[in-house]
Amino acid sequence: HVSNEVPFYTDCPPAVPLRSEARFCSDPAYIELFTHADIDIVELTGNHLLDWGVEAMKETLSLYTQNGISFYGGAENLEAARAPVLLENNSNRIALIGCNAMGPEVDWATTELPGSAPCDMDWMADEVNRLRGEGYLPIVTFQHFELCDYKPQSTQKKDFERMAAAGAVIVSGSQSHCPQGMAFSGDHFIHFGLGNLWFDQMDYVTSREFLDRHVFYDGRYISTQLLTTMIEDYSKPRPMNPAEREMLLQEVFEASGW
Repeated sequence: HVSNEVPFYTDCPPAVPLRSEARFCSDPAYIELFTHADIDIVELTGNHLLDWGVEAMKETLSLYTQNGISFYGGAENLEAARAPVLLENNSNRIALIGCNAMGPEVDWATTELPGSAPCDMDWMADEVNRLRGEGYLPIVTFQHFELCDYKPQSTQKKDFERMAAAGAVIVSGSQSHCPQGMAFSGDHFIHFGLGNLWFDQMDYVTSREFLDRHVFYDGRYISTQLLTTMIEDYSKPRPMNPAEREMLLQEVFEASGW
């Protein structure tokens, strides 16, 4: 699973070092990165999905479908954007659901137009509870308000903890360009932000990132392995060396109150 907030678009202009505006798009040929990395599910809660309009968004959804990649948190209309991705493997039943709390409003899906799913926290809590009642292990992911800090904002903390209380076994933040701290709500795991994956930010904080490997067995969430990577050459992640990993974990765990 990855979050991708950039649309694929046939008329995407060539990359240049500097632009006067932050409008993102990708050449459709770059879908090869996703297939090469064996991505199964893409989260579409990001706030740049409509940077190049409705047609680019529709082309993006079509490209994922053609390549057998499931998506959630954004789709061709509001109903589809809210729909969870449901997975079954052996005795494990997992549901992924997500929403965009940050906006902008023009990026949100409507009954007729594509976009990301706006966050309705009452609806999300009810849906998580319903999925748990049907035997699924819900995973909730957010495009939340952004803060480049190991500690979450109070509204972020409140919303993440509410989803855990509703029954989400894992709540994870996809909004953060910086790695953020973690928490437990009972035996439910919260990671407020993983940081970048493939992006061109290279400062001390934004170049460091988490990849979380969650383990499920016999219908239960068992544990999470924290993989730590460092961005080099403006978007190429590599595994951290032991000293880099120790420093990141110490800083993040301290910010988490551990």
